[in-house]
Amino acid sequence: MRFSVDAHAIGQKLTGNETYVRNLLQSFASLDEDAEFYAYISRPGAADEIPTVVKTRLVSVNPYVRLGYDLPRRLKADRPAVLHVQYTAPVACAGVPLVVTVHDVSYLSHPQYFAPFRRRQLRLTVKRTVRQAAKVLAVSEFSRKAILDAYGIDESKVVVVPNGTSARFRPMAREAAAGAVRERFGISGPFVLTVGDLQPRKNHLGLIHAFESVMRSEPKLNHQLVFVGKDTWHSKEVHDAAARSPLAERIRFTGFVSDEDLVAFYGACDLFVFPSFYEGFGLPILEAMACGRAVACSNTSAIPEVADSAALLFDPSSGWEMALAMKDLLVDSELRARMERLALARAAQFSWERAARQTLEVYYEVAGKKAAIPAEQAQVARL
Repeated sequence: MRFSVDAHAIGQKLTGNETYVRNLLQSFASLDEDAEFYAYISRPGAADEIPTVVKTRLVSVNPYVRLGYDLPRRLKADRPAVLHVQYTAPVACAGVPLVVTVHDVSYLSHPQYFAPFRRRQLRLTVKRTVRQAAKVLAVSEFSRKAILDAYGIDESKVVVVPNGTSARFRPMAREAAAGAVRERFGISGPFVLTVGDLQPRKNHLGLIHAFESVMRSEPKLNHQLVFVGKDTWHSKEVHDAAARSPLAERIRFTGFVSDEDLVAFYGACDLFVFPSFYEGFGLPILEAMACGRAVACSNTSAIPEVADSAALLFDPSSGWEMALAMKDLLVDSELRARMERLALARAAQFSWERAARQTLEVYYEVAGKKAAIPAEQAQVARL
């Protein structure tokens, strides 16, 4: 059986989309030795992040060329049993059955978070792809319901396969982590961390104000606020707000960082805050938890489903609630230690191996074949 995956996101700093496809591919090969896996990549160096048993095919980095010409041509040549994409399928699939992952539909429910062209593009292409697909994968129950409400498709067509956490995200000695952050980024001393591209729905402006409130009410705290994530069209507004802040000298931006550096940031921070207005999953929450960090995060969209009771939740529209959650965890060491223990236990409930097993089951169902993974493993994956 041959399965093809559109892996153009690998190597392009597309954060969640890149993390998703890279981790699935890394798990597929070890789970199913009988199947052939093809990955369509857009950066030659991306092959270094994929197991060697996965065959790679280079397609254009230009989305119009990739979707309109390269992928249809590759599908005709490779003839896979299934093609797996994220959000958008090629213009023509050469009769190959399609599985699509739709992480969220924020482009429909919160269009203000997107540049106009990107918003229009997603509305058109995702609708076409969802209707064409044999199966739609959602990463949370929240996203599944949102997809069903948005597109009115049959419920049986949408399958929930939660994301996982990579084994590289694990507790690290705080001194070693702090040393790595200091050496590589020049950031020393205690800090509060948030991770995510600088885009409106991540609510970075609200976090800056909440941070100011906490530091003002607790002058003994000398924490910095560190933003890890790449710049976007919205970045100037966030940078300008930080520059105007009375704590401007304590607000730091790193841009995009590697997973290796991200582990160090998680390990060195005193608190991880995720104030997003909307998420289809919220992968940084699990990553921080897997690194043993206390988490304060929003109570909206899929975030409570992921965090469960292992984080302090707040209304992201309420600066007072956000500041209170941050303050409680920073000043109460016993509470922080308890939340760190809960975080580790919660993160352990998610794995990319489990996500890959469930995804392979969908592939085989769409292909009309029995899954090659052993029955007892498949059963574990459904627990």
